Amino acid sequence: MAFLPLRNVSIDEGAAARQAEWLAALDRALDDPTTDRSALCRDVLTSIWFPTGGPSDGAELPLGRQVALDQLDPRNVTLEAEYYREIDLERYARVKPLLWMWEMFDRTSLGENASIGVPFRRILARRIFRSCGRNFKAFHQVKFSFGYNIDAGNNVVIHRHVLLDDRGGIEIGDGASVSDYANIYSHSHDIVDGREVFLPKTTIGAGARITYHATILAGAHVAPDSMVGAGSILTKPTEPHYVYVGVPARPIKWKPADERAEKRGPTGDPLSEDGPQALPLDAPLPARPHGLQTDGSVSDEG
Repeated sequence: MAFLPLRNVSIDEGAAARQAEWLAALDRALDDPTTDRSALCRDVLTSIWFPTGGPSDGAELPLGRQVALDQLDPRNVTLEAEYYREIDLERYARVKPLLWMWEMFDRTSLGENASIGVPFRRILARRIFRSCGRNFKAFHQVKFSFGYNIDAGNNVVIHRHVLLDDRGGIEIGDGASVSDYANIYSHSHDIVDGREVFLPKTTIGAGARITYHATILAGAHVAPDSMVGAGSILTKPTEPHYVYVGVPARPIKWKPADERAEKRGPTGDPLSEDGPQALPLDAPLPARPHGLQTDGSVSDEG
């Protein structure tokens, strides 16, 4: 088994400077309380969907193209969550342009470019979520319900094609990770009458890992440092440091205390908002610590 921390990746200096300038302008616009977020969304999407200059007046275009252009403005779009009865219309009105900007950005050539996509989504997440800590990292095609019912801690990672259904609320603790194609729900329906909806909060504890294609059902509590295995469906709370697998998920393994104590320290994140922090390719990798102390901490020796 190889120890493989993330590496730094560089792009053309000119492209990197233009990306940084564009992101900074977006951040400033969203900081301005006078900004019309729907107009901003329309302008941003127009610039990236038509980078060589789109038509200024769609009236002379075929009707189908006019309809397509309408979709760049969130005021011409309805999303599924808007039909939910429990929606907070005032809160949703603030975040809808940003949700639509996020989704349509991900469908352009920029969406899978991590060097611009991760900081772009971080800028939006801080205005969409109820709370969002430092170094939030989301990759492409993440989907939300309302968005405003999410609390994310520091160093949270959300990978590709994840569904965060926050109708009842989702809390994600510091350092938690949600892998590709996972689904996290916070609502369910009565088995007789689907219009009877339950909205329990779902919690993902600090350092927890939700792995590939796993599903967390509404109201589940994933304990800190526990793991839900690939393809599993979690219906009940987990215990800290356990791995849960299956349908429904059950505990199959405990992370031994001595192995947890010997886990190497942080190696940095090249996509951190504090700037590239990954180890250079020729840097020596950190050794495993040793010397478990009586209080459960690890000595600095070795």
